[in-house]
Amino acid sequence: MADNVQHIRLRRPDTEPKPKQPPRHTGILQDQLRRAARRPWNPSFSLAVRILLLVRFTGAMYSNIDDCDEVFNFWEPLHFLDHGYGFQTWEVSPEYAIRSWAYIVLHILPAKLSKVLLTGDKRAAFFAVRISLATVSVLAEAKFYRTVYEKINERVGRYLFFMLLFSAGMWNASAALLPSSFAMYMSTFAFSYALAPSSAQNNRRTLAATLLFATGAIVGWPFALALSVPFVFEELFIFSADRVAPEIRTTWMLNRWKRLFSAGLTASLIFIPVIAIDSIAYGKLAIVPWNIIKYNVFGGVDRGPDLYGTSPWNFYFLNLTLNFNVLAPIALLSLPSLLVTYFVDRKRLGLIKPSVDQSSPFTVLALRLAPFYLWTAILTSQAHKEERFMFPAYPLLCFNAAVTLYLMRGWLETIFISLTQSPYRASQSTIFRTFTSSVVVASAVLSVSRILAQTFYYHSPLSVVYAFQTEEIPRLLNDTGLLPIYPPGTAEEDIPRIDLSPVKDFNLTMCVSKEWYRFPGHYLVPSGVRVDFVKSEFDGLLPGHFGEGEVKKASWENDMLATAWWNKPASWYGWSRPETRNVPVGLNDLNREQPSYYASIEACDYMLDLDFPKHPSSSTLEPRYAVDATKWERVFCTPFLDAGHSNLLTRTLWLPGEAWQSLNEFGDYCLLKNRDLVAKKEAVVRTHRSGV
Repeated sequence: MADNVQHIRLRRPDTEPKPKQPPRHTGILQDQLRRAARRPWNPSFSLAVRILLLVRFTGAMYSNIDDCDEVFNFWEPLHFLDHGYGFQTWEVSPEYAIRSWAYIVLHILPAKLSKVLLTGDKRAAFFAVRISLATVSVLAEAKFYRTVYEKINERVGRYLFFMLLFSAGMWNASAALLPSSFAMYMSTFAFSYALAPSSAQNNRRTLAATLLFATGAIVGWPFALALSVPFVFEELFIFSADRVAPEIRTTWMLNRWKRLFSAGLTASLIFIPVIAIDSIAYGKLAIVPWNIIKYNVFGGVDRGPDLYGTSPWNFYFLNLTLNFNVLAPIALLSLPSLLVTYFVDRKRLGLIKPSVDQSSPFTVLALRLAPFYLWTAILTSQAHKEERFMFPAYPLLCFNAAVTLYLMRGWLETIFISLTQSPYRASQSTIFRTFTSSVVVASAVLSVSRILAQTFYYHSPLSVVYAFQTEEIPRLLNDTGLLPIYPPGTAEEDIPRIDLSPVKDFNLTMCVSKEWYRFPGHYLVPSGVRVDFVKSEFDGLLPGHFGEGEVKKASWENDMLATAWWNKPASWYGWSRPETRNVPVGLNDLNREQPSYYASIEACDYMLDLDFPKHPSSSTLEPRYAVDATKWERVFCTPFLDAGHSNLLTRTLWLPGEAWQSLNEFGDYCLLKNRDLVAKKEAVVRTHRSGV
């Protein structure tokens, strides 16, 4: 049996000379220190966790919400479970049931704990959930990095760590409340086991990786199971760490197949709690993973994801370049680089000569690099493309890039030695270290610049609703005498937390028109404020409110399933939100507009809107609310990038200085107040309070 680690491990560079014989007076400790000094620095698991936590927690607090699906399909149902109201999309209607309540329920604990441990404010719950997601991501990334360090190569591990740490893609994906992010966590954990070579003695690898892949697919996103295909192929057909003589290959293969089948059968038990929770929530038998596949793959001509937009073939290549800059093309070069290494630096992977009874280390490493290619090919072939679909493969992109960088370094070493005929001179040269460091540092700098661009250019929706809670609502309460006024000089510790609950007395409505897809969710809007949509030029289906509007009788209620166990009252199972079982009339899977979900502009106390003064555009349905000073007052406005009229480079990256920023155009993302309507409500509250 070949050694499990050395069989696939990328060898350390052959350029290092053998150490000279130490003097007699040199002790063992000094000799060990000298050898350790030549090894590339890599943080321990605990140190990696602490470093990653700093970055990921910062991302959880300051990263944008880039996808309206994250808000409407996940944050809003979670808010409904937590507070009893929120927006409902057609995906969480029992008629279609393509979003899992089991996934949403996973996040109710940090939201509830924040009420007990922190201030009880909804905003705190929002960030508590994000921080919990970031923590899971950190653990997955740290374990993945250490496995690469131990099983592949120390230098590859170091490159991977810094690529994960600084990439703009991981900044966005790590704290997103999305099934694709959950699939990313689970797949990353799974690859931490799958990177070890398969062997007859390593049953733990097979079971752990299978369970983790299955968890990501069943609880998160079923399509993420495609990432496990190379792992399955290796388990079934590749010798990997085993040495198998021809006469026992049939027995060997049968044992491998039995082992994987047993692991898969065990993993299928994950379906039980997921189906149980979803069936209780929807009031019918709901197998959500199958519903997702059925809609997206077998939806038919009039249905399917293409209703929500299509993109050109190069969408993901451009998007990956935005989020990973130079790492994206380097990752795509990993398999070609492995082929080049096979011919010019074959000893790099420890291949001396081919053997018929064991796998080539090149074959095993190719299987480790294949999932990223497979995932990219599958997504690119689909007409409907979204950035979040790529999340599960983000850590694998970094891994492929790290391997490519190490192999390229090997080419440089081979060329240097062939030219100088001196391995010793190669070991003393800084060319190779400078090359790899330059790539990693350049990628980190570009990624940080991209993160800053996203923060400074597109963070306005979160900033504006924050100002609504911390500035405008206290002003209302203060002006109407509902907020205590403390004398000047009062110590901050003597002022209790501001109680915003009296805001419900105003019956305020915040409206969103053309900016509906940037609404950050009810968790960031104070309790007691209703949010409604106003008709804009958009003619697709917007969400309705949970528990509101006309409902219809479900088609399955008249068949034999109506007497099934999941059809008992929701309260019988401890499910506190029976509205999840209602089938709203207006929600449909054809993206057909429902006019009843719109509110009248006359009922809006506040409005979220974006205006571009230098390049204005307006229509009957999308007037420039922000410039109508007779009706709307600008309560709070913050700059928002006008991407269509900004320089490609300066809108992609952020640098300080007027010269750089002068190439960008900005608009005003504003919280607008209906002057007359809010004034009337303030007067009513004052009158009521004085009467009391």
